[in-house]
Amino acid sequence: MEDLINLSDEKLVMLYADGLNQAFDILVEKYKDKVYSYILHIVKCEDLADDLFQETFVKAIMTINQGRYTESGKFLPWIYRIAHNLIIDTFRQEKSVNTVSSDSEEINILNRKELCESTIEDSLITEQIHKDIKNIVNALPQSQRDVLTMRYYKNMSFKEIADITNVSINTALGRMRYAIMNMRRIAEENNIILTM
Repeated sequence: MEDLINLSDEKLVMLYADGLNQAFDILVEKYKDKVYSYILHIVKCEDLADDLFQETFVKAIMTINQGRYTESGKFLPWIYRIAHNLIIDTFRQEKSVNTVSSDSEEINILNRKELCESTIEDSLITEQIHKDIKNIVNALPQSQRDVLTMRYYKNMSFKEIADITNVSINTALGRMRYAIMNMRRIAEENNIILTM
């Protein structure tokens, strides 16, 4: 581990891509304060900053594992760019949810599906989706199921998950990534549709 600390970012990324998880742990440790401070400075909300920070490193892991990292020697600007894009996406989503124009007579803002009572069909579909998700989650390996449950059902941060499961943040992020990939694969193989 001591030897890894002295390696360049580019070399650490290459080692991580080759399967050495500790290499990514070093990158996270090296840049976590800078990246978190950058996100918090823009969003001004600790909870949102925590979520975006975690999403930033999940996206970095996925990009490296897919062999799409091409920023040789420029890891920090690259990770800042990922964070920045996620921040922009978050603000765009927030803006689109919060902006509804009532100037047009064609649009009745009160005639929206989410404001209506659900139909029996909607309830049955939702119930089936929940059953399908539960079955898919139960089909995951225990370590992936644990991370998924802690993250989505208990709303825990990846740092908390890593502490509780006695693994690195990188390992927790990796387990989440594999859980999502496996859920998609299982749904696809069984022709399960998880949206209404």
